[in-house]
Amino acid sequence: MTTTDPTCAHSELDGFQADRAYLGADHRRNERRTQIVMGICIAALIAQVAGGLIFHSMALTASGLHMAAHVAALLVASGAYALARRHATSPSFAFGTGKIGYLAGFANAVVLGMTAVLIAVESVQRLFTPETVDYASALPLAAGGLAVTLVCVWLLKPTEHGRHDLNISAAHLHLSADALVGVLAIAGLFAGQRLGWAWADPAAGLAGAALVAQFAVSLVRRAGATLLDMNPSQDLTAEVRGRLEAEGEQVTDLHLWRLGPGHHAAVAVVSAPEPRPAEAYHLRLKGLEGLSHVTVEVRVANPR
Repeated sequence: MTTTDPTCAHSELDGFQADRAYLGADHRRNERRTQIVMGICIAALIAQVAGGLIFHSMALTASGLHMAAHVAALLVASGAYALARRHATSPSFAFGTGKIGYLAGFANAVVLGMTAVLIAVESVQRLFTPETVDYASALPLAAGGLAVTLVCVWLLKPTEHGRHDLNISAAHLHLSADALVGVLAIAGLFAGQRLGWAWADPAAGLAGAALVAQFAVSLVRRAGATLLDMNPSQDLTAEVRGRLEAEGEQVTDLHLWRLGPGHHAAVAVVSAPEPRPAEAYHLRLKGLEGLSHVTVEVRVANPR
């Protein structure tokens, strides 16, 4: 059994990102885009909900309710960007504010799930107690709402640098789901108008609810994995271990977790009969993409 010297060298080096901000590469740009899209969604929300109530369309109302969830989600996302930026270098946050966006994403997933339940309940009620739908008026409004949503989806499309930013990805996912719900709404209205299928409109609402619920579960899993510090990349972990053991050392403990969009932290314990200084192991990891904070503890392993 390998023993260790009670005296060990310890080094916590932050040369990769000295300010410990750990924000996404497109943080400011994503914040501005979120605010612009939020304004557009507020206008679309008012039009869709009013149209659904006036024309008695459940599918149109469902689309409006889903848009309301987007407005709330975008408000949370915008607030998260502002909060993370404002406190990026605050000493109160030991590992920066990069996770605030993931917390916002988790909150938005919960809101999205609640919206799915509301849409499903109202759709079931409309199946058993149908109302007369003004298809001629509802269809153009639904088409207009879909067009607005598609524009917002395009505006919020994550860039290559922003692909790790769950905050913008969650907002984009919300609107992508809304676009699909809009397509279902138009299909339901069209079937009701042309084929006389009164059940098609609430059925479209139910289908939209199932779709929204699926997106909500996906967001919960992604955000929860980061908030609970689950290992974000087995490949990166293997690369870190391989570099630290390049000269026959043994990594006896290794933890990797996400700090923010595109930023990861690693804590490692390296053991060897004649280990090098901790700074040397830090240099082995220098330039490893996505690794922004490294703590290395070096222990002397006594021979058997």
